[in-house]
Amino acid sequence: MRFVKIQYVLVLFFIATKVIAQDLTVPPKKYVDSVQIEKSIVRENSNYPLSDQLNSKDWKLLKKYSDEFSSDQLNQNKWFPNNPKWKGRPPTYFHKSNVSQINGELVIKVNQHGTEKLPKEFTHSTGFIKSKNKFLYGYFEAEAKLMDAPWVSGFWMTNVDKDWWTEIDICENAPGVENNRHDLNSNIHVFKSPKEHGDVKTHFSRTKKYFFPKELQKDYHVWGLEWTKEYIRFYIDGILFREAKNTHWHQPLEVNFNCESNKWFGALPDENKLNGEYHVKYFRVWK
Repeated sequence: MRFVKIQYVLVLFFIATKVIAQDLTVPPKKYVDSVQIEKSIVRENSNYPLSDQLNSKDWKLLKKYSDEFSSDQLNQNKWFPNNPKWKGRPPTYFHKSNVSQINGELVIKVNQHGTEKLPKEFTHSTGFIKSKNKFLYGYFEAEAKLMDAPWVSGFWMTNVDKDWWTEIDICENAPGVENNRHDLNSNIHVFKSPKEHGDVKTHFSRTKKYFFPKELQKDYHVWGLEWTKEYIRFYIDGILFREAKNTHWHQPLEVNFNCESNKWFGALPDENKLNGEYHVKYFRVWK
């Protein structure tokens, strides 16, 4: 009987130790809310944002700056085939070999640089495209299937100049990392701003995490941003999931699509998962 009790205590100790260890290695999720996917919208008209199919706000599609990625090559009148200002976050280097257009989609892959030697601190490569045009306010939308491998898939806007440096992350998610499959991240940053727009000298961000009931990497989703002088609104599949007051984001921004390493997401290269692909069906912008 005493032996049985000792065994029971040992089992409880083992369970408790395991739980504590898990808490230390996998931080608890702090979700703001859960996305109500039953409210997703079915598209009827491609001329309007998915979230406003009746065009109640009189959006005008800017075809000159939009891209259906329908040709067999990237339109370099609209896009830089790489990031001219940033090599990448080690250990993943941005290399144009990872960017292609296949079957009417933009495709960003991993490690297509062949035998080319990468710069010091870099062991892997992935892709990045940046718009040659800057935008101030409007509606921005892309339909994309995120990479099912441990890299962050991004659709975001930023610009760095003498007085300004701000960023709006429309999509910044790493569902290829198993622990992140339901994490819908949303972030807006200010690194610096001029006196008339807050006089920011120290970086701050406003970060929120939402629970998405389905695994984000399993299918295509439509990512949308409504950006005005008054507010910033984030959409997925036509569902408004976040609204923020626009206190500082009054700077023309470039549009980016990329994949990258990011240790804060647990998104670090895995030699067994080098076949990941990030697919984007289109990019559209309205004023």
